[in-house]
Amino acid sequence: MSKQVEIRLTGSGGQGLILGGIIMAEAALLDGKNAIQSQSYGPEARGGASKAEVIISEHEIDFPKVEVPDLLLALTQVAAEKYADDIKSDGILLVDSSVSLPEGIVAGKIIQIPILQTAAEVIGKPMVANIIAIGAIQQILNIVSKESLESAVLNRVPKGTEELNRRALAEGYRLVEKY
Repeated sequence: MSKQVEIRLTGSGGQGLILGGIIMAEAALLDGKNAIQSQSYGPEARGGASKAEVIISEHEIDFPKVEVPDLLLALTQVAAEKYADDIKSDGILLVDSSVSLPEGIVAGKIIQIPILQTAAEVIGKPMVANIIAIGAIQQILNIVSKESLESAVLNRVPKGTEELNRRALAEGYRLVEKY
């Protein structure tokens, strides 16, 4: 891992991206790395644009905000249109397959996988899309260990949903392997 990785998770309020960011940061801490997580909502929390950011580093983190992300996740059309331009030229854009990409995106790599459809149809619970997404991010970047990521997920999800969320994480890994 390079010394610092900046991740921006975008979608709509209610998709659990804030929780996804918190889980990624917690996994990094469990791995003994430094991490900072922050979030912002559009004016209308549910359904509005939502953004969570995570910085993971082996060193001290000088500035607590993501300036230009190494990886941008966009789960909705609105999020892709609002944030997809703002990525490092060698960065990775991870988008849900339901999203049509705006013209002229500059990203080193674009990965389009069916996160929302997998949550709804394979797992049967649309609300686990955030867990599938962070599984996919782990598989792409490998900046936190799978063990720490699973621990962080299980620490944070409602009691009784552990198995469901374990399956969601595994689906996230699988989507990227298949891709």
